[in-house]
Amino acid sequence: MKTKIYFTAMMLLGYMGVSNAQAQNPECMTNLSIYVEHAKVKNYEAAYTPWKMVYETCPEINRANIIYGERILADKIEKSSGAEKEALIKDMLTLYDNSAKYFPKKYSPATVAIDKALFMYENKMGSDQELYEMLDKAFQEDPGNFKNPRALYLYFSSLVDLHGAGSKDLQEVFDVYDNVTEKIEEENQQLTDIITQLLPKDSTGTITAKEKRKLKVATTNSESYGKIAGSVDSKLGALADCDNLIPLYEKSFEEKKGDITWVKRAVGRMFNKECTDDPLFRKLFEAQLALEPSASAYLYGGTLKQKSGDSKGAIDDFNKAVELETDPYKKSDILYKIATIVRRTSKSQARSYAQKAINANKANGKAYLLIANLYGNSANDCGSTPFEKRAIYWKAADMARQASRVDPALSGRANQAAQSYAERAPSKTDIFNAGMAGKKVSFSCWVGGSVTVPNL
Repeated sequence: MKTKIYFTAMMLLGYMGVSNAQAQNPECMTNLSIYVEHAKVKNYEAAYTPWKMVYETCPEINRANIIYGERILADKIEKSSGAEKEALIKDMLTLYDNSAKYFPKKYSPATVAIDKALFMYENKMGSDQELYEMLDKAFQEDPGNFKNPRALYLYFSSLVDLHGAGSKDLQEVFDVYDNVTEKIEEENQQLTDIITQLLPKDSTGTITAKEKRKLKVATTNSESYGKIAGSVDSKLGALADCDNLIPLYEKSFEEKKGDITWVKRAVGRMFNKECTDDPLFRKLFEAQLALEPSASAYLYGGTLKQKSGDSKGAIDDFNKAVELETDPYKKSDILYKIATIVRRTSKSQARSYAQKAINANKANGKAYLLIANLYGNSANDCGSTPFEKRAIYWKAADMARQASRVDPALSGRANQAAQSYAERAPSKTDIFNAGMAGKKVSFSCWVGGSVTVPNL
């Protein structure tokens, strides 16, 4: 029986690698196979003693000491209390430190800090100050490996709470917010690249099993980043309102107007929060234009011109912004922002810019959602009968669903929008009474095209 357990466990451990020097210890090898077999079936109590022997005697023999050790200790912590629990918690924190000590190629500084911070938070250990300092150090020193969505939220959330307690200023909150949201966007961009590459294969049935799993993982992780992004925005809340932004930036303008990073972030936040009517927005925009005549600067200039009634000048600046930007993702974002601005005066022009945003980045779910909204707001403009007018909602729902498919980070908002549009479209009873099942409804308004009425 022991031989069978040994070989079964060794097959599982093969991919983790075994330290040759410590593998010469037969007792370690035997206990390693025993505890792994128990841990595989979640019999953590039986796994504890052999695991502890291997972990303490041959810590580098196999990464299973860390991977399964975390699960074994978590189980014991949950079932213990008092002094025993406190001792086990210390063991867990030491385990995280040892993960980088014994397997430095697998556990980066950020990984260890994240593991420890989340564990401390879940066990109600450590103050906001301790958690923030731990995560801030990890983010600053090892940003490439700081990818855990929950840790990104805890990092920002603890800072906002410290600000609320009066120990951190608002500028630091904004700086970390920018860093966190940029990180979320960066990670989600990598995921949506995978999704847009594999979705066509999935729809045509040519996707392999390995690619199917890859698509599922990317979709799930993108959804997680979307939820965290929403939580981060909610945590920031009213702190980023114009009433807070304007005096903060007014106070710092003279000192910071030569700092391009500060200027770009300040004007970008005022733009996103629609604080563009305040004279400070123009000052910030002109400061950015002087420091770096970039695409975004022309975007802001176009916004000011449009507000003053100079539509032609605004479009000229918008197009200049698009021409200047070479990065396809940034170009797509600029085109989307232009679409949101011009939608107030022209739905068709807004759709044109939104479609260009999609052409630049097929994963721009926000652009799909904007088009869906434009369609949904055109029901009274399209069709001559109530049935034809409401048929536009099918087209809007399809666009919203596409937003969810290409960018799962938006799935919550996109699916809710799709459901809302679908509920406003003709019902099965309406379709039956109109005799329209399976027929096409064409749109002679600015939307154009057609939709096929669902069969009953």
